[in-house]
Order: sequence, then structure tokens, then C-alpha cells
Amino acid sequence: MSVSVNNISKFYGKQQVLNNICFEAQKGEVLGFLGPNGAGKSTTMKIITGFIAASSGNILINGIDVEKNTRAASKLTGYLPESNPLYYDLYVREYLNMSGHIYGIKRKLKNRIDEVLQLTGLTPEAHKKAGQLSKGYRQRLGLAQAILHNPDVLILDEPTTGLDPNQIVEIRSLIRNIGKEKTVIFSTHIMQEVEAVCDRAIIINKGKIVADKSIEALKSMSLNPVQRIEVEFLQNQNTDKIKKITFGKIITAYNPQHFLIESTVDDDIRIKIFNFAKNNNLTIITLREEEQHLEEIFRIITN
Repeated sequence: MSVSVNNISKFYGKQQVLNNICFEAQKGEVLGFLGPNGAGKSTTMKIITGFIAASSGNILINGIDVEKNTRAASKLTGYLPESNPLYYDLYVREYLNMSGHIYGIKRKLKNRIDEVLQLTGLTPEAHKKAGQLSKGYRQRLGLAQAILHNPDVLILDEPTTGLDPNQIVEIRSLIRNIGKEKTVIFSTHIMQEVEAVCDRAIIINKGKIVADKSIEALKSMSLNPVQRIEVEFLQNQNTDKIKKITFGKIITAYNPQHFLIESTVDDDIRIKIFNFAKNNNLTIITLREEEQHLEEIFRIITN
């Protein structure tokens, strides 16, 4: 099962929101769709699920054209929109029963409802109305509705918005488990979400895809010319002596033994640190290059 997004553009009047968006997502992959607010994330999610039409291009879900055969494509797709609309006066089981009939589930619907309640951790709350649930459990109910018909593709738009830290961890775990067997695409602007859940990330900015890489490949992108090296010596050191290693570049002294050195020198500054320690009979306890954070990469790419 795969999702293929082919040259999608979208206009609202004269304003272009998406500009030739192209990507694919495969079964067993959790794909993060990232971008700043207004970048076109939600518009893309709505087009993939057939809620709105693209101005040009097409979406194929397992070879089925979403616009030409929306009903067939929707049977393969589960969707949790950002707003997560629920009928607050319905009990949890009532809401899922109604959703099951809309999906056309005719056999063993009660058993399937029990399955998704257990999968999403909603069983203890099943006796409540949707309006009585906490924000976290409402999100779980939205997920339960989205996976009720056992779709092969799951589209989640900002699924952890407004959740507390404990709820976020629980929803992330649920998404990871679902992603082992299905194709999952979820939009977010939170980098921690991507590192915690995704196998791959697409970054969109101003309606265009500006990066499409695995998480490890994203983190290894050489976008920042500054090299950051953390070094800790066994012996106390004078900051002025350390500055000589990097020709006076920025140094943060955590304590007399522990330093963070920033340098734009082209050659590997770790060699200079090692030679400095050797020439001064110093013992190095820690020597590592600080990894670029996804937040920094995101900021640089979308700036």
C-alpha cells in the first residue's frame, strides 16, 4: 500500500497555497509532514483525503485516483483532522457505532469497536459522552474513529495539539505501533514529534517541498558552518589558553575543566584539541562534536 502525491498545486483565488508537491509514502512508514504555520500542511492533508480538490495534479492511494474515485479511496484511508470534530452528546460507543455504519461496516461492528477501544486505551472511558472526555481522550477517540474501518493509510493532522506531556507520549506510542503495519502521514511543526515517531520527514515551506529525507539524513545536513565541540579535561584549564586552539572563536566555559568550543575553522578542530592536550600533558575525559538539532535545521531551511 502506498500514497503517491503527483504535482499537486492548489489556488484559493489568485493565492497559490501549494506549488507542485510530489512525494510518496510506503506501508510500514511513518512520514512526518512538517512546516511552519501557513506552509500548506493542512491543505495537503485535506487533498490527500479527498476533502478538497487540488487545482492540478493527482493523488493515488494504492493506484486509486482520489479525485476520480473518492469513495473507493476513502475506504482505504483514515483521517484525523486538526479540529477533530466529535458529537459531544454521543457516548463513546455510540459515536463509534455511528462511524462504523457510515464506513459501511456490516459484520461484527461491536467486536471491532471493542478492538479499537482497547488499542487506543479508551476502554475505561467508553461509558462517557465524548464531551465529558479530556483533551487527550478526545484525541484517542478521533484516532479510534480513523482506524475503525482498518484502513491501510492513516492521515493525522497535528494529532498532539493541546495535549499535556503524558498524553503526548501516549499518542506518540500509539502512532508508532499503528505505523508498523500501515502507511502513516502526520503533519506537525514540532520537531520533537518527528524525532520520536517518524522514519522520514518532508519539510514544506510556502507551498513547496524544501527537504525530503530520513531523520538521520536530516540531522546530518551540513547547513550550519559553525562546528561545536564539547571537551572536558581532567585538569583545570585557563580559558585564554583554550581560545588559542580556535583563534579566539566563541568558547563557553561550563567550569574550569569543561568547555564548549565553537569554530568556523575549515579543518577538524578536534585534531587541534587533541594536539593541545598532548603538548600540555592533559587528559581528555570527553571529546565530542555536538549534533545539529532538528529545530535548528528546520529554522534554517524554512527561514
